[in-house]
Amino acid sequence: MSFINDNFMLKGEVAKKLYAMVKDLPIIDYHCHLNPKQIAENYQFRNAFDLFLSGDHYKWRQIRTLGVDEEYITGGASDYEKFREFAKAMPMMIGNPIFHWTQLELKRYFGIDEILSEDTCDEIWERCNELLAKEEYRAQGLITRSGVEVICTTDDPADTLEYHKALQGFSTKVLPTFRPDKAVEIGKETFIPYIEKIGVKSYAELEKWIRERIAYFDSLGCRLSDHALEYVSFGTADASLVFDKRMAGGALTDEEIDGFKCALMTVCAEEYTARGWTMQLHIGALRNNNRRMYERLGPDTGFDSINDLCIAEKLSAFLGHLNTAGVLPKTILYCLNPKDNYVIGTMLGNFQEGPARGKLQFGSGWWFCDQRDGMEGQMCALANLGLISTFVGMLTDSRSFVSYTRHEYFRRIMCNLIGKWVEEGEYPEDYRALEKIVTGIAYYNAKNYFNF
Repeated sequence: MSFINDNFMLKGEVAKKLYAMVKDLPIIDYHCHLNPKQIAENYQFRNAFDLFLSGDHYKWRQIRTLGVDEEYITGGASDYEKFREFAKAMPMMIGNPIFHWTQLELKRYFGIDEILSEDTCDEIWERCNELLAKEEYRAQGLITRSGVEVICTTDDPADTLEYHKALQGFSTKVLPTFRPDKAVEIGKETFIPYIEKIGVKSYAELEKWIRERIAYFDSLGCRLSDHALEYVSFGTADASLVFDKRMAGGALTDEEIDGFKCALMTVCAEEYTARGWTMQLHIGALRNNNRRMYERLGPDTGFDSINDLCIAEKLSAFLGHLNTAGVLPKTILYCLNPKDNYVIGTMLGNFQEGPARGKLQFGSGWWFCDQRDGMEGQMCALANLGLISTFVGMLTDSRSFVSYTRHEYFRRIMCNLIGKWVEEGEYPEDYRALEKIVTGIAYYNAKNYFNF
C-alpha cells in the first residue's frame, strides 16, 4: 500500500467518515505569499528544483542542519545538484512535516508513490521535469487542478497591483492583501528608505497616503490586511512628532515607537472597519537572527525563530482602544509561540459581538506551528476556550504553487481530532451536526467570514 493512502493520518472510523465530507471542498487560501506576476504570466517552472525548492526556506533550514554547504542550497550549484541534496535529506526528516508535505505533493501532482531519496532522486527528477513541460503544469494550471476558489496574496501598499488587474478574468479569484509593515515599523532600518521611496514628508501625508492606498486596494477586491509584528503595540505618543524625530535621524524610545505604531494602525483599522475588511495580526516572530547570513542572502531565507515576549497586556489595550472607538474590524490573531495559545484563546472572547460570527478568530497554527502538534494545540485551545465550530480554518502562508496539499493535511488532522473526540464519547456520533462543523471549518466559515 502507498505511504500516502486514503486513510493517511485518519486513525478511526469516525475520522474517515468526516474526512469524506470535506476532502473535495474547494480551497480558500486567504493568506499566502504567491507571486501574482507568476500567476498572471502563467509561469512555467523550469524543473523540479524550481517548483519544490526555489524560495522555500522551510526546506533550506533542514538541509543546512545536515551540514550541506550553502553552495548547494542557495548558492551557485546547479538546480539538479540542489534538488539532489534535498532528496538525500528527505529520509532523515522523520517527524518533520516537510516529509509529509513533499510526499503529498509528489503523490497529488505527479502520481509518484516512491519516497524521495538519494536512490529515487534521478527517476523523480526526470518524471517531474517531464510533466512540468506540459501546459497544465504551469502556474495557473496547478492552481486550477488544486480546486482553489480564492487566493489572497500579500502585497505592499505601494504596489501597482497590475498583475491582479490582469488576473480579473482568471477562474480563481486572485485578490491583494494590504501589508503596510514597512510604513508602520518606524524603529526598523527599512523605515526611512521606504518613506523616502513613497515620497511623503510628514505624518499627516503618510496617514493620507495610507488611506488612499487602502481605497485603491479595496477597488481591486481586497478583503484583508496583514501585519507581521513581534508584539502588538499600544501607546499615546504624538505620532507626528515621533515621525519628524525619526526622519531627522533621532533615536526613538520604546514608548515613542509604540505610540507611532498604535496611531498608524488605528488609522488602518478605521479604514478596514469602514470597508468590512479583516485585519490579520501575526505575532511573535524573531526575524533575521543570523546577521552574517542576512547580509549575504537577505530576509526570508531561513534564519527566523520564535520570540518569547509577553504579549497579552498591550494586545488587550490595543484591541480595547479600537473597540472603544468603534473601529475594531474583524480580526484574526496568530501567535508563533505555543505558550500564547491560551492568551489568544481567551483574548477572543473579550471582544466578540454581532452580527459577525466569530468576529475575532484564532488563526491556524502558523509557520513553526504549521504541523500536526501545532495545529492540534491551536484547535484544542480554541475548542476549550471558545467555539471551534466558527473557526475559519487553514491557509498555506506559502510561496509554493503545490502547497495546497497543506489544506488536505490540515483537513485530515482536523477530522482526526474531532473524530477522536467522538470515538472517546466526548461528543455524540451525530453526523448531521458533525458535517456542519467540519465542512464549516474546511470551507464555509471562511467563505462567509470574508464575504467571498
